[in-house]
Amino acid sequence: MTRALTVADLRALKGKRQFLTMHVDSPAEAAAAAEAGIEMFTCEVDEQLPRIRKAAPTAFIQAAHVQGSIHDESSAIREGFRALDLGASCIYFAGSLRLLEAMAKEGIPVSGHVGLVPRWATWTNFRSIGKTPEEAASIYRRVKDYEQAGAWAVEMEVVPVAIAEWITRSTPLITLGMGCGAVCDSQYLFSCDVLGTGTSRVPRHGKQYADLAAEEARLQELRVKAFRAFADDVRDRKYPETRHEVHVGEEVLAAAKTLV
Repeated sequence: MTRALTVADLRALKGKRQFLTMHVDSPAEAAAAAEAGIEMFTCEVDEQLPRIRKAAPTAFIQAAHVQGSIHDESSAIREGFRALDLGASCIYFAGSLRLLEAMAKEGIPVSGHVGLVPRWATWTNFRSIGKTPEEAASIYRRVKDYEQAGAWAVEMEVVPVAIAEWITRSTPLITLGMGCGAVCDSQYLFSCDVLGTGTSRVPRHGKQYADLAAEEARLQELRVKAFRAFADDVRDRKYPETRHEVHVGEEVLAAAKTLV
């Protein structure tokens, strides 16, 4: 596709095929993910967002604000449009339905979050959410609340497969599944888990496909080695050599001195 993906494009995929979502932390990751065919990215609303958009001009980008930066309807609308101006395709917002609705009413695409929501994990601990009938029904009702508020999508994190499938089939919202098996509309992982760059263990639902942390450590050793060799050469007067210098004849120097 030669243009950026839209909400309409992704809605058209519901029930037809799963698409791919990846959280990216840099333009380099965005470019690599786009080349690999990943359709949607998630990232933060920060100075990296315009660079990520430039690196992946056709991707659908879901961007999240720093917690607390949206605190009333006015800031929700203002910050929502600012994120779109920076290159986001939609806003991820796990806070108040009132604020999500304010953005949605202005035509800003907004997605929510159910199941394990890390920023609210103090109320549940880090565990699968929805293993009891009461929790499963609560997730269902929350998704329906997102529908009524005007959301177009919802991230579903670490929800039992049967519950995730039931809800995915019961809502027009696009469901972005992380740790929910293969039943949601999109399969979602974080680049740090895929690439092995995270500082904590890979979660149960994650899968590591590369060890960039080890590769970066190797590259850092090469950097130190090269810098140390440069420093040693300078101290030992091995650098610069004649081939690194520009020279003029003595007559040029003599003539210059007469001009001052």
